[in-house]
Amino acid sequence: MNQEKMPFQVWILTLAAFAIGTAEFVIAGILPQIATSLSITEGQAGYLISAYALAIVIGGPILTIYLARFNKKVVLTGLMTLFIIGNILSALAPNYHLLLLSRVIAGLVQGPFYGIGAVVATNLVSEKMAGRAVGQMFAGLTLANVLGVPAGTWIGLEFGWHITFCVVATFGAIAMLSIFTSIKSTGHGEAKDIKTQLMAFKNPMLLISLAITALSWSGFMTLYGYLAPIAMHITGYGESAVTWILVIVGFGLIIGNTLGGRSSDKNLNKASMFWAIAMVVSLIAVGLTIDNKLLFVVAAFIFGVASFANVPAMQLRVMNHGGEGQELAATANISAFNLANAFGGFLGGMVLDSQLGASMIPFAAIIVPIIGLLFIAKANRNEKSIKTSTPTFAN
Repeated sequence: MNQEKMPFQVWILTLAAFAIGTAEFVIAGILPQIATSLSITEGQAGYLISAYALAIVIGGPILTIYLARFNKKVVLTGLMTLFIIGNILSALAPNYHLLLLSRVIAGLVQGPFYGIGAVVATNLVSEKMAGRAVGQMFAGLTLANVLGVPAGTWIGLEFGWHITFCVVATFGAIAMLSIFTSIKSTGHGEAKDIKTQLMAFKNPMLLISLAITALSWSGFMTLYGYLAPIAMHITGYGESAVTWILVIVGFGLIIGNTLGGRSSDKNLNKASMFWAIAMVVSLIAVGLTIDNKLLFVVAAFIFGVASFANVPAMQLRVMNHGGEGQELAATANISAFNLANAFGGFLGGMVLDSQLGASMIPFAAIIVPIIGLLFIAKANRNEKSIKTSTPTFAN
């Protein structure tokens, strides 16, 4: 096998990641329709984001620890089956409470699939391509924002939001069948024992790194989850324009991911501080341009760039301090991202349903990330003092 070529199986994992990512974020585009059809407020519809994210936060690490010992092909196939069931239940949900429950079921899959899938991806390639294989798999998540969410929004507008979930379930089914037919049954993971992995969490720098993710990231979903109501009710765009706004923001996310990766490789401490500040500034810019159609889209695009540029820095910082428990630390970081998503979905929904209304959402979104900046400053200071006290640690 040509080492430089990405194996077909990694592309299958990319497809699965695409389906899972679309399921998580597509609510952002179809939120007004769900609210109308179920006779609930848009804020309540936004809590569907929080339910999915909390399922990842709680279910992710627990399921990853439990499932790591089993045959990875069986585990990945089983997780995709659960994902399909969750999305079919979403499509058939006759009321808000059953839709909420179906989102929890689908959300349980994400943490363990990304954690275990990343291990499978690295085992499929040579060591020097391991990083690229994981990056390739996670590209599915970025693509979900650029293609999946706008396409799901368009399908929802044309055929109804129930069909959006049917299409997501179909992508899940294709991924599940592909995993079943083409990924070999690799061993029962040489997972480090749970105690060893949990010991890593004694490191205060790992805990600070996870706090940075949870705090700094919370601004993203507070705004992103409610872009549709803001664009429609405040900026004055029609329903059909929401799809294109999400595409533009999605391209911002891709550019941000690339810029963030490069700058983090150069200087992690500077990059994490710079991009966290940039995200706060971009949120303020969105809030100030909310009444101008053109400037609002430009500001939303910049918000996409600035927010996703934070992701590589946050992930890298956690991996650096993960020690013997890197797998669990990486999964815990996915939980930290989704704790922020859950909080963001909840905060945005509360502001939207309150007297403040949609126009105040971007300003509400900066409150918690500002606390995150203080944690980044503390972590950077700590790392500096560690490096000066032990020069050999500099590598």
